[in-house]
Amino acid sequence: MHSASTLAQPTQRLDSLTGLRWWAAFAVFLYHMNVFAPLPGSVQSVLLNGYLGVTFFFVLSGFVLTWSARPNVPTSTFYWRRFARIWPSHMVALLIAIPVFYTLAPVPEGSFLKPFDLGILLLSVVVIQAWWSNPAILFSGNPAAWTLTCEAFFYALHPWISRVLVPMAKRGALLLAVGVVAYAFVYRAVALFAPDLGLAALPVPVQRLPEFVLGMALAWAIRSGWRPRIHPLIGVAAPVAVILAHYASGRFIPTWSVTPAISGMLNELFTVACGIAIVSLAVHALRGGRLWFASKWQVRLGEWSFAFYLVHATFIYVALRVFGYQPASWSNLLWFAALFVVDLVAAWALHTFVERTLEKRMRRWKDDRDARRRTREAVASA
Repeated sequence: MHSASTLAQPTQRLDSLTGLRWWAAFAVFLYHMNVFAPLPGSVQSVLLNGYLGVTFFFVLSGFVLTWSARPNVPTSTFYWRRFARIWPSHMVALLIAIPVFYTLAPVPEGSFLKPFDLGILLLSVVVIQAWWSNPAILFSGNPAAWTLTCEAFFYALHPWISRVLVPMAKRGALLLAVGVVAYAFVYRAVALFAPDLGLAALPVPVQRLPEFVLGMALAWAIRSGWRPRIHPLIGVAAPVAVILAHYASGRFIPTWSVTPAISGMLNELFTVACGIAIVSLAVHALRGGRLWFASKWQVRLGEWSFAFYLVHATFIYVALRVFGYQPASWSNLLWFAALFVVDLVAAWALHTFVERTLEKRMRRWKDDRDARRRTREAVASA
């Protein structure tokens, strides 16, 4: 099928990926709970891998944007829709986070608080904070929002990468997927074993770009007819297996020579696992299958997941400020439950009254503007 006609073909809604996105956000919540109320022993060690949920977000973002791409959408419209999708919720979450993470008083030694600095906070307003490696800037404002700098960078590049990707068709897309994975592993190996070259100092958005491009390549390969037979259980098990292998390598075979490689390249291994999971669920849905991840309540939680991600750490740190650090204990499960409910209610409110409402209004404004422009051009050319 010609690439232009492929792009014009309608695509099926993939609810199972929306449901799976929720679990990635929940994993990040479990990770951040360790700063306030950790669980004991091996459980805590496994939950500390929850930050990898962000890797899933990046791969899925590239996949979804390419899966839903349509011909003849102006680049300016694409950018505006992305801005409408993330910025209003980000700003509300930032305003909530500032009084939690910043103070005008002297900062106590060892505190997570930061001195109020308007200049640094303005970097968060325009979501460019992750271009600096200094933690005071990288995690400024709402600390979870550093990922939005990466997403903004990805969004900026997506139309241009698509111009290269779309003419490739299935085989070219798969070669690109293999290529970006190979690049990611080589980059990480050089950064680990040849630190003098300074590759580890590359800005975070540049480091994480292969994850997004992998998602794009996989989506286009599937749109172009690729249908690998990967059972969804195997796909979902792949990210879990990477985390368990990482835990086992440090727990049971700490002197094994491969342990440093697994730890150092954990994100790259997890990136591949995320690709397997996404492809398996997408193809299963296209073949008419339905999974537990596509259940109504999981899809709803998946729709709230962006808002949940933006606010979850803020309320965890509110609890840390008010109640202090809780030593590792199984009784901390009560804190997990309580803060989960608080975060979920806050996410529902942010999604319902800000994210969904303002995105619709902002998209409608741009669509109306585009329609008027097309009308003027049609009249002028008549």
